Amino acid sequence: MTLALYDTLTRAKRTFTPADPKRVTLYVCGPTVYNHAHIGNARPVVAFDVLFRLLRRTYGETAVLYAANITDVDDRINRKAADEGVPISTIAERYLAIYNSDMARLGVLAPTFQPRATQTMEAIIAMIASLVANGSAYVAEGHVLFNTQAYEAYGKLSGHPMEDMIAGARVDVAPYKQHPADFVLWKPSKPDEPVWDSPWGGGRPGWHIECSAMIEQTLGLPIDIHGGGIDLLFPHHENEMAQGVCAHRQVGGTPEGEEVYSRYWMHNGFLNFGDEKMSKSLGNVVLVHELAEQVPGEVLRWALLVGHYRAPLEWTGDLIEQSRKALDRLYGALRRASEVAAESTGPNIDFLNALEDDLNTPAAMAELFAMATALETARGDDRAYAKGELLASANLMGFLFSDPEAWFKGGVDAELKARIDGLIADRVTARTEKDWAAADRIRAELTALNVEVMDNPTGATWRIREKP
Repeated sequence: MTLALYDTLTRAKRTFTPADPKRVTLYVCGPTVYNHAHIGNARPVVAFDVLFRLLRRTYGETAVLYAANITDVDDRINRKAADEGVPISTIAERYLAIYNSDMARLGVLAPTFQPRATQTMEAIIAMIASLVANGSAYVAEGHVLFNTQAYEAYGKLSGHPMEDMIAGARVDVAPYKQHPADFVLWKPSKPDEPVWDSPWGGGRPGWHIECSAMIEQTLGLPIDIHGGGIDLLFPHHENEMAQGVCAHRQVGGTPEGEEVYSRYWMHNGFLNFGDEKMSKSLGNVVLVHELAEQVPGEVLRWALLVGHYRAPLEWTGDLIEQSRKALDRLYGALRRASEVAAESTGPNIDFLNALEDDLNTPAAMAELFAMATALETARGDDRAYAKGELLASANLMGFLFSDPEAWFKGGVDAELKARIDGLIADRVTARTEKDWAAADRIRAELTALNVEVMDNPTGATWRIREKP
């Protein structure tokens, strides 16, 4: 099967064909670095990491260029910097380092590029100047605004009529706007805010123009795939496409042929608590930084991929627990085949077909379980092949890189491990001798050490429980 992706713009699943197979370009909107990332922020990062891995396998690691931007100038960054009496760069650097560390704990590969708005200012100003020059933007009272009436396809990406977009976008209907839907490309800085020189006066860019300029400077336009959360579809991505296309128009008209900003648009669904979209304003935030101290990052990654990326996902304690059990099942199969050297092989074909069908991770996970069963029932040389196929498939999704024994032991130090192993051996002996009182006493001691004992026909294994 060839890779098929659901394209938001055409509302259809389309076979993916890059403009140049030797240079495949992917861009995903990244974080605004002013605080710790919550688990909802991590969903697009993990989902598009799977796509990045799949593209690298198909086209070659060096052929895929993945840019995930950093917004490092923003009102929230400004406020925090002012409160602490430090430059905005101090806030941005602090939370960018935390963000990258947190995503690495979720098994996310580093993108090829991580462009920053503050390092793209010349390109931002140049793009705005092009829009003004060809009549797609105008200057009014120190602001530069995009003229939505100059782009006849405005609204095509989100699929909303102009009236709905105006009503739903919470637009600032300022008196200097020619049309209520027009949006800011450049604005004057307030006192004590960061300021950059421009042909229109000192100020700073609007949010939307930053991404368009970073894409063009880093990857070039048009790109193959643009990804992000469904909450960014309007107004952010709608505005991105409009200004990105219009920046290259000739003065007085549109170019011949179809105008393309991104050849495929992909959007992941919300992560919800109950029926509410997860956001900082609702006060129901679960920070990745805190979760990863309680639960292995691999478990969190599994939980984020349990549902199809385009569908909403309910975030619950049960989801985390079931994800841990799912990985226990796979690591358990590997541990029971620890004496077998995995044969070098590629991913399972049914598994690949699932991933290539618009990143159908639930179906791909089902195939991982089927491979684990195949490993446990295989005999002779077939076991090496089955183990290699399971590892190759899981690794492609970002799973099963840990040593199975270490997975269950929870990274305990050598002294504690020796103590637990001794207690397990004593308990096995007590059970063999039918000294149930001693066995129960030892089990209680293990429980006090936060150890879960898993009995089996040949003895027992153990793991460290999740932190309370």
